[in-house]
Amino acid sequence: MVEFSTVAGRIGKMLIRILLFFIALGLISISIMRMTMALTSRSRIYTTSGVPSGRVAIVFGAGLWRDGSPTPVLRDRVATAVRLYFSNKVEKLLLSGDNRVVDYNEPAAMRQVAVELGMPSEAIVLDYAGRRTYDTCYRAQAIFGLHNAILVTQKFHLPRALFICNATGLEAVGVPADQQVYRKSSLLYWNLREIIATAGAFWDIYIKHPVTVLGKFEPIFPEDT
Repeated sequence: MVEFSTVAGRIGKMLIRILLFFIALGLISISIMRMTMALTSRSRIYTTSGVPSGRVAIVFGAGLWRDGSPTPVLRDRVATAVRLYFSNKVEKLLLSGDNRVVDYNEPAAMRQVAVELGMPSEAIVLDYAGRRTYDTCYRAQAIFGLHNAILVTQKFHLPRALFICNATGLEAVGVPADQQVYRKSSLLYWNLREIIATAGAFWDIYIKHPVTVLGKFEPIFPEDT
């Protein structure tokens, strides 16, 4: 009995060490991924006034409250994109978000904010199937015929968005949409979420190569196709 307990204890310790090794390996790998994203995106991030002019700004969805109104993060993204438009940096906005169910419509909520800020309706294009960052980047090319764009999102998300869009063939630069000081708890949650999303981004780009929801080809600028 004593010998069995000793062997079992040794096996248990060995399994714990193996588990800790793989956890450490995973954390190191994700850190390298995030560092790679940060380094490769650094030269592609500009201020609102300093970004090179482009034809379209892509705004990524960021959640709605229960009443269907946009979260502060999403409102800041739309407001930043509208500022680009009125600074003559872009001609149109592509508002991309989730609309899988009837009572959850990110693009419509984003459009409402943009119009309230003075954005003309004819300069707004909605993407109702931007469920993930990957989907938005993929569909910007496959559905809306874009070859390049200015990405608008917060600093915590911008490196991943730039990485995915450029890796899928959409030449992109980015503008941070941080227009206020967000709650520390929210920032902690978003950054922890980015850890998982970072691993998912590398998986999608280099291994899975998923095909997102597609549909009818509706180029924003038909003359460019």
